[in-house]
This record gives sequence, C-alpha cells and structure tokens, in this order.
Amino acid sequence: MSSSGQLTPRRSVPPALAATLPVFVLVLLMWAEEIVDSLPGVDLDQYGIRPHDAEGLVGIVTAPFLHGGFGHLIANTGAFLVLGCLIAMTTGRFWPVTIGVALVGGFATWLAASPNSVHIGASGLVYGYAAFLVAWGVFSRRALAVVVAVIVVLMYGGIVVGVLPGQPGISWQGHLFGALAGVLMAWLLRGSAAKSPA
Repeated sequence: MSSSGQLTPRRSVPPALAATLPVFVLVLLMWAEEIVDSLPGVDLDQYGIRPHDAEGLVGIVTAPFLHGGFGHLIANTGAFLVLGCLIAMTTGRFWPVTIGVALVGGFATWLAASPNSVHIGASGLVYGYAAFLVAWGVFSRRALAVVVAVIVVLMYGGIVVGVLPGQPGISWQGHLFGALAGVLMAWLLRGSAAKSPA
C-alpha cells in the first residue's frame, strides 16, 4: 500500500521469464554440481546411468546433471538453454518433455547400453529437445511450430551423427534414446497442440 493509502499494483513477472526460468534453474544446478564434483576427493559421476545395474537406475534422474568436466558441461549448456527455452516459450510443455525424455531415454539407455559403462551428461535431454521440437512441428502443423522445427534442423541438424555407434567417449545410446523419447513425447502431447501458442 502506498503512503496515500492506495493499493500499489503488483509487478507481474514477464511471461517469457516465467516460462524459461526452469530452464535456467536446471542449468544452474548442473553448474553447481560440476563445481562440487571438481573438489578433491569428490566423484559424483559414479551416480550416472550404469546399465544393467540396479543401483545404476538412480542415474536416470541424476545423469543429466553430471558431466565429465567443465568442457563437457559447456558443450551442453548452450544447446540446452536454446532448445529448452524454445520448448518453454513456444509450446509450454517444458516439464512434461523434460521428465518424459529423462525417464524414457534414461531407462532405455540403462536397458540397452553395455554393462560396466557409466553414462552422464545433459546431451540426452538436448537430443530429446531437438527431436521433440522437430516432431512437434510435424504433428501440430502450426506455422510457428513448423518455423521452429526448421530453425532447429538448420542449427542442430549436424548432431544426428551423435546417434551413430563407435564414437569413443560418447554415449550414442543416450543420444539415440533421448531423441526417440523426444519424438514419443511430441506424439503423446500432440492432442494438446491446439491449446499451445505454437
């Protein structure tokens, strides 16, 4: 209330900021984790996805926050921010897509990848986000969604090679199943496309 006794209007959060805030919060958590993991005697990467190991199932939730050093994290941060914000602002489905890609893609990686390996990094989500946006454009057939899909293909089409096996140190299974999970989420959510701004 102001000194004159009149109620002062509340300042509302800009819609774009409200929509994209979760994306930035997740990135902040990734960076906080990597800083902690860089401390002497700390090894959080062991909590990644360990295929065929019951204890390794926890990695389905934790793996996107774990990275093999700051170089790995930096490589994922830009694409995660761009694609995550595109999903948040143009479809309003950031949390369903993120949770669906993490769970489905992570569990498929746990089932299909080689035992005695550890899979970490947000790249599974990045691949899932890219695939979702392209598939969302195909399924919704709305102008903005199609434009976003084309932009994603032009900007990130080259990441397709990341789903090919035989690349040392790269979880092609995480990339492949993340992408497939993104397409699945676009298909599952297609019925709500009519309510979406895109």
